[in-house]
Amino acid sequence: MSVANPAAIAASRELLIDGRPLRVYDGLLSNVGDYVRSLARAPFTRTEVARPETNDYKHWATEVKLEALVQQPIFDLTRRAVLGFTGQGYGYKPYRAYTNVASFGDMLFTHTDCLPDQRDLTALWYLCEHWDLEWGGETMFYDAADEVACALTPRPGRLVIFDGAIKHAGRPPNRICYAPRYTFAIKFERVALGPTA
Repeated sequence: MSVANPAAIAASRELLIDGRPLRVYDGLLSNVGDYVRSLARAPFTRTEVARPETNDYKHWATEVKLEALVQQPIFDLTRRAVLGFTGQGYGYKPYRAYTNVASFGDMLFTHTDCLPDQRDLTALWYLCEHWDLEWGGETMFYDAADEVACALTPRPGRLVIFDGAIKHAGRPPNRICYAPRYTFAIKFERVALGPTA
């Protein structure tokens, strides 16, 4: 999918959780099936950990090199959505990209992706061709009181971008789901922008 317009992409849904932004984008990725078929052949390893104290419960992931990431059309869509988060004197650059896969029976833990003062962003793509509401697999986002502030269904090609300090957890699919739950994450660090000429 080629993208001609370099402007920021508008979100279909926006909210704040304890003053931190979360935005949802639907309908951006018309070729989601290509990614799903590619992931079915990807070399996943059980190496990913939610947080240090859950180190004994690793889940499946496959890394994407940043040099390869920036050449993919999905990154241009992500970058354009991230433009909506930039402010006076700062922007964002990617520092890590990987895909998680979860199936029924996996255990996924709550975690944050950065410290509260970092203001990093996580861009999370749901890569599936179809997802039934009864399959579960939602991503749960929590407020400071550990109450569910938002739950997002893994719709095909959905993108959610959020402040990495928001506590969250992916939930594995329910027993009746035989499809893998793929989530492609791109982590962005906040960087100061130099003066423009």
